[in-house]
Amino acid sequence: MATGYRELLAAPHVARLLTGTLVGRLPHGTAPLAILLFTRAEGGSYSLAGALAAAHGLATAVGQPLLGRLVDKYGQPRVMFPAALVSALAMIAFALLGTGAVVPAFAAVALAGLTTPPLEGALRALWTTVLGAGDRLRRAYALDAVAQELMFAGGPLLVMLLVAAWSEAAALLVINIVGLLGAASVVVSAPSRSWRGAEREAHWLGALRSGGLLAVLGCFLCVGMALGAISVAAVAYADARGEELVASYLLSALGVGALVGGLAYGARPWAGAPEPRLVWLVGLLAAGYVPLALVPASVPLMTLLAGISGIFLAPALACSFVVIDRHAPRGTVTEAFSWLVTTFGVGAALGTAAAGPVIEWGEEAAGFAVAGVAGWLAVLVLLATRRVLAVPDRAPTPAPESRNDRNAALEPGFRSGHQA
Repeated sequence: MATGYRELLAAPHVARLLTGTLVGRLPHGTAPLAILLFTRAEGGSYSLAGALAAAHGLATAVGQPLLGRLVDKYGQPRVMFPAALVSALAMIAFALLGTGAVVPAFAAVALAGLTTPPLEGALRALWTTVLGAGDRLRRAYALDAVAQELMFAGGPLLVMLLVAAWSEAAALLVINIVGLLGAASVVVSAPSRSWRGAEREAHWLGALRSGGLLAVLGCFLCVGMALGAISVAAVAYADARGEELVASYLLSALGVGALVGGLAYGARPWAGAPEPRLVWLVGLLAAGYVPLALVPASVPLMTLLAGISGIFLAPALACSFVVIDRHAPRGTVTEAFSWLVTTFGVGAALGTAAAGPVIEWGEEAAGFAVAGVAGWLAVLVLLATRRVLAVPDRAPTPAPESRNDRNAALEPGFRSGHQA
């Protein structure tokens, strides 16, 4: 397993792109916690802190697919570096101005979210250029999914260390300056500078005119809901046992499970089309959520169940990246991947909102049950849309090739309708 990943990271540009994207995503991955800590340090209420974090999240959800569409049209450096610069400056302004003036504070965080560069979508669009098709591409997608787990596990820790060493405002400044440097590292690289999206058909729906993409987005909206519910239920489980750290044990275990599962998934070859495999992976993911509703009194046992529930998360994400790449309409690959980021975030917000009232009614077991229900809804979405996701045996006449956007040429098994 290690040999395959060493070979992948030794390939030209791979380590730089993966590291730069991971660092560049720090401002987005840590924004909710950093905004909360800064607002509280400024004397603001939890309500204000939550509203500011929500404004940033909502603006990011709107901005990602819009910027992704611009990247597909104009290239990565011309869109992503200006966006990263504006986003960093807006958060720096927020740190310098504080929360005393509420309107400028909301304007700053909303602008920062709206202009968050679509680094995730851009990286996944680059992988086919850098690595081509085959096992290395699949392994890169798996490593990409694992990197997300590292971000969500390590990002908050970094914020807390910066707060402890300096201050909440300094944490905001450092995280956003470092993130800007990470984004710059990506956009000045040779693959990013040379990448161009294929010529696209003008359509107001953009990537969303693909039925296969909509099926995947519907599935991961539900997966996001499950994760949002788990995050709230984990806090309720910890509160019921009088120990706040228990919540971090559960969420960290889920992240470790996803990391292990993602590395294992990317280490071996997989035969056949990815669409049926995605159904199985999401089904196993949903099955892993069900035992959490048992809420055993033993914290070590509950932590073990949380780790098991995360095992198939990164594999399902990695497989979804391949499916999206296959179904994104020609010239919309960055936008398509950016829609996944948006949908996942919206799902997590919905799951968080739904779990709160349910937990008040049925305690933490009911909150974990919400995750189980959402997981099986994700499976039902894929089963209900399996004909849309199905790939025919014979390929239509290929379109002209593009070395930068694999969807410019229809590969065997692609639906012409999904390729615009």
